[in-house]
Amino acid sequence: MDGHDRWQGMTAGPCPGTRGRALLEGSRAACATFREASDMRFKLMGCVMAATLAFAGGACAGDVHFGDGNCGYTSDYDVHASQDGVDFRRDSGRPTQVFMHDGRLWVDGRDVAVSADDATRLRAYESQLRGLLPEIASIARQGVDMGFAAMRTVLLTFADNDDERRGMLRRLDDNHRQALARIDASLGQGVWQRHAMDDMVADSVQASVSDLAGKVAGSAVKAALSGDESKVAALQARAESLDQSMDREMSRQAEQLDKRAEALCPRLVALDHLQQQLQVRLQDGARLQLLSHDADHARKLTTAQARAHAE
Repeated sequence: MDGHDRWQGMTAGPCPGTRGRALLEGSRAACATFREASDMRFKLMGCVMAATLAFAGGACAGDVHFGDGNCGYTSDYDVHASQDGVDFRRDSGRPTQVFMHDGRLWVDGRDVAVSADDATRLRAYESQLRGLLPEIASIARQGVDMGFAAMRTVLLTFADNDDERRGMLRRLDDNHRQALARIDASLGQGVWQRHAMDDMVADSVQASVSDLAGKVAGSAVKAALSGDESKVAALQARAESLDQSMDREMSRQAEQLDKRAEALCPRLVALDHLQQQLQVRLQDGARLQLLSHDADHARKLTTAQARAHAE
């Protein structure tokens, strides 16, 4: 059972309240609204997290998908591009460290002799990778902006109290700035880490997502306990209207984000071609493999994308 199913399992049961028929009906409606809020929680998180997966050609939960049938590249390495060169590191496997700069190559600290043709390919690889990282950072920023804009819309829809609204907006904006700052301090500085980006952005958005889920759930329970069916109906109407409008707007923005992410695929293909053309071999005779193409992953992306468009 995944996280989404566990969340639904926690919220699908009956809500408290026994004050007559009006309260019972209100509670049922509030439960439905609460479940919608839970679904929205995961949709928001998925869209914010989408941009962090661009380099690997991954896919986001919800309606945002990166890559197409030609894109399904992964890397076992963390990457750090600086003025001194590009450093590739991983915790397991051999080699554990690869460093390249201006046509020269070091593998696990050993200076590796390369041909003139390979030196040209290494320079091209370094240059193209340097050009790719800022674009990934820009896509990540756009994805984060999109997610926080959606959360702001939810907040403004359900926060009725002015003081509460201002406080939540302030926290939301602070978390937004933190998320962007973390991207700037990592991808913006030429650092791409396979797992750190997911955790980094998740840490920044989790508090805001939890705030919103709690606010919507609290509004639903409060309306149910009031015994006022009109309040529950109004709240549910707001949730349904918001869900529809957000679906339209986020689908539009997601399509733009998709196009930017998919534009990276030919550049990843070019990097793959360069590494396949390298004549240099490792000590065990193997090719240098900094980027790998996962054909099965690419097929899953194509299937997921087709399913999303069909829906």
